[in-house]
Amino acid sequence: MGLPSTQAANACLYVTYGLFLIMGLTVAWKKGRNNKEFLASNRSQPPIPLALNFIAAALGCGILLTYPEIGIIAGVQGVLVYALSSALPLLLFAFIGPLVRKTCPDGFVLTEWVFQRFGYIPGLYLGILTALTMFLYMASELTSIQYVVELLTGMNGLPVVLVECVVTTIYTTWGGFHTSFFTDNIQSLMMTLLLIIVSIAMGTNIDIDRSQITASGLLGSSKLGWQLLYILPVAIASNDCFMSGFWIRTFASRNDKELLLACGIATFVIFVYLVLIGFTGIVADWSHLYPSNPPQDASLAFFLIAETLPAWVICFVLIFCVCLSVAVFDSLQSAMVSSVSNDIFRNKLPIIYVRGLVVIVMVPAIVVALKSPNVLNIFLISDLISAAAMPSILLGLVPQLYFLNGFDIIVSGLGGVLTTFIFGCIYYGNAKDGGGLLIMTNGLYGDDWSAFGAFVAAPVGAILFLVGSVLGRICAYYVYSKIYKVELSVFTKRDVPAATAVGESAVGTERPIYGELDYDEDGTSSVIINDREYDRKSVFQTKV
Repeated sequence: MGLPSTQAANACLYVTYGLFLIMGLTVAWKKGRNNKEFLASNRSQPPIPLALNFIAAALGCGILLTYPEIGIIAGVQGVLVYALSSALPLLLFAFIGPLVRKTCPDGFVLTEWVFQRFGYIPGLYLGILTALTMFLYMASELTSIQYVVELLTGMNGLPVVLVECVVTTIYTTWGGFHTSFFTDNIQSLMMTLLLIIVSIAMGTNIDIDRSQITASGLLGSSKLGWQLLYILPVAIASNDCFMSGFWIRTFASRNDKELLLACGIATFVIFVYLVLIGFTGIVADWSHLYPSNPPQDASLAFFLIAETLPAWVICFVLIFCVCLSVAVFDSLQSAMVSSVSNDIFRNKLPIIYVRGLVVIVMVPAIVVALKSPNVLNIFLISDLISAAAMPSILLGLVPQLYFLNGFDIIVSGLGGVLTTFIFGCIYYGNAKDGGGLLIMTNGLYGDDWSAFGAFVAAPVGAILFLVGSVLGRICAYYVYSKIYKVELSVFTKRDVPAATAVGESAVGTERPIYGELDYDEDGTSSVIINDREYDRKSVFQTKV
């Protein structure tokens, strides 16, 4: 029992990184040859590899800290709620994804649809929020792997952070999305195998005190558990919509049926993974490993169990952690560059500069990771912003709400944040603590209603501001139409040129083509014009 030797730990860590580097460079050499393949791979991937990619992109080393912690604090109820709330939002991409892809088939992230639906400024607004969200996730992942390595080996985790950044940066800089997609498949399979081995090792080495099962109170419900039943689905579902890695994979599915299959498989597997990892916190309590002497933070529950395992099992855990971290980190890198290139520079940068963005992003991510105090708090800040900004954006998918525009979207998102601040000021009785609620200074597991109130205030406030914005526009346009004797245009539908929607011009047309884009089951595209369906190629090559 105990930690592996320094030599063994270094071998496990750096050999694993070396294998991923070789694998990534091999794929990059074969696939990463042009800008299109570098950024995305639309309608090309079958369901099983796609499911493995969703799994890899949804996890990370942070789960070894946050899920056992909720097991200690909120028991079985907390673990199940957290696991379901993390896994089920992937199904959103199976249902919302086809709607977005149908209206914006040549895009590969949600932002491209926002550009088309709401205009440039809202698209840039979402692009900045998306980049910020992924940057925070990158920083939290580096914080997690550093912390995990230090706990499992007793070594300084900074060299591991630097090596991970260098390795993933090299192969994603060269190969882009294709490389990340392939390595995620391998990493997901390795994670599954290693999780089975580690679970068996824990099961055969840990002695549970059966009398502690009932005495712990972890089988019952709690106020926090019921609060999380609302907070976590809202927080995680809205935040997942900001993760470009998920959208790139959604667009990469060959068709809608295979996308549903991939999301379904990924949802089930992720749920099982997270329940197993979350239950290590409960097992630590039932086996009297938590609280230890001296008392440790609840987030360390997994590692209190790991300390009791043989050194060879710790080596497997290290490899498992590297797979978790690299899988999510290279996905974030690839998605970050694809999003910045598309959302901010509109895909006009030469490929060499796009690849250079991967390198540039690493420096501030490492700095923030070294200074970030709490992994969960980073997630919560991102979740709160997402809960304020995303509801109004998704309402743009509702055909009956065609009158929503970019101004409404921005007012709604900012209004949601402002409402949260106002709630905090009222709840705490002062502006300082109200501002602290925006960055979740008291965390998620406080013995009060502040976190719950924040995640109610953000989406509700956003919707209220959205309604206020629409009503304000109606009043302003009504006055304007009366003064200048013009038609009230707030509820006038705007046709979208089919050629513009797919990023092409209608060759040889003498008048604009207006219509709706659709995809057949075999993935071929068509255009519906005046209720008649035409092959897309023939429409764009024939005069109308």
